[in-house]
Amino acid sequence: MFVRAYLRASTAEQDATRARAALDAFAASHGFRIAARYVEHESGTRLVRPELFRLLDDCGPGDVLLVEQVDRLSRLSATDWSKLRSEIEARQVRIVSLDLPTSWNLIATPDDFTARMFAAVNAMMLDVLAAVARKDYDDRRRRQAEGVGRARTAGLYRGRVENTARNASIARSLRDGHSWREIMTGTGCSRTLLAKIARRLKEERINNAVADPGALNGTVRGAK
Repeated sequence: MFVRAYLRASTAEQDATRARAALDAFAASHGFRIAARYVEHESGTRLVRPELFRLLDDCGPGDVLLVEQVDRLSRLSATDWSKLRSEIEARQVRIVSLDLPTSWNLIATPDDFTARMFAAVNAMMLDVLAAVARKDYDDRRRRQAEGVGRARTAGLYRGRVENTARNASIARSLRDGHSWREIMTGTGCSRTLLAKIARRLKEERINNAVADPGALNGTVRGAK
């Protein structure tokens, strides 16, 4: 059995490795070591997360996916959570979360009957916490939208300030032909931001083609 830790933050500005100390302490207190750690900067509302699925690809039957909280694994809609759960179950991977004590017993269970009992209870609790995590996300988005609406009405809303220096560096890396994985690893940016910058570069190339038809001959790797 291998235990693989998944550490996620929604944006590059957040520290995805913040929970590492808590996961290491949990592992030490339960007498096992973490075989590998997978760090990701993607929203928990996205089903497609490269590092999460790399972790699952690396897992064998009976391996453990360790997270600090269930919301690090999922803020997914009910449909997407069902898809992820099915993928995890098909690979026979066990989810252990620090905020779900019923899952702790999945690391080492004394017999098949007890293992099945803990697995059943854990599956139910995972569904509950995943639903709570999604509701929390939806509630925060709703409150945020209401706050923005009030600020706009009062003429106070200015929007998020773009990190122009970072985005310019990402754009240069795209122009130089670096892969998306290389850029995300090097800068910690999200796939969503990278796609946005790639689209922006493609639009610039198209606009420049009006003055210089040869401009379209250049390519931005990964732009679609």
